[in-house]
Amino acid sequence: MKHLGILAHSVEGASLCLRTFCADGFSRLGPHLHPDVSLDCIAMGQSMPAWDAGDLPPIASILATSAARLHAAGADFFVCPDNTAHLALEAAPEPLALPGLHIAEIVAERAARDGRRTVGILGTRYTMDSDLYPGALRRLGIDSMVPGADERARINDIIFGELVEGVFTDASRQVYVDIIDGLKRRGCDAVALVCTEIPLLIDDTSSALPTLDSTRLLAHAAFDVAVGRRPMPTWRGDPRS
Repeated sequence: MKHLGILAHSVEGASLCLRTFCADGFSRLGPHLHPDVSLDCIAMGQSMPAWDAGDLPPIASILATSAARLHAAGADFFVCPDNTAHLALEAAPEPLALPGLHIAEIVAERAARDGRRTVGILGTRYTMDSDLYPGALRRLGIDSMVPGADERARINDIIFGELVEGVFTDASRQVYVDIIDGLKRRGCDAVALVCTEIPLLIDDTSSALPTLDSTRLLAHAAFDVAVGRRPMPTWRGDPRS
């Protein structure tokens, strides 16, 4: 089996990814069993000034350091359970120390398998304002849609003010439920939860649309790589095109 490295950027999303990966082992390999996994986390606070300034190279350097430490720990491949971080990973000036799965491609693959036509995107403002998910979905013939500007701001405020700190409230859940209702009225047939903490707040029982849970989809794909049911990835930070 292959050794997974989890390149963490935000704690809650990385924790959910780790738990999901190991739970796949418990259910598919046997009690208490899972492939080797290492996790490296440089505090996201070190990157926030650069995020606020829209300066990706310093963030890419921090993430590349984590990738190198995972490689040194023996990891064969990595996943980064943070969608926004992929914007910085794609800005890395040099190939990363080990190959990884690209979270947007994993989500887009699932949307295509499910026959989705138009997917709503909920994530940080950096992700929602980027082509990260529209591009990945478009390459598979799927349209995408984001909420309006005021709604995007509210989504982002809840992510950084609550979710990444492990705070999950009914009031914030209702905000997301209402926004998803609006995306459904605009013609979406699924919603991609592409901040890796959002699945801790919203799931199929609370959403008016079927959800694409980026965190768990990434973890499941990582498990399949680790046990040889999916090919080893080759992506090392090069931009998607």
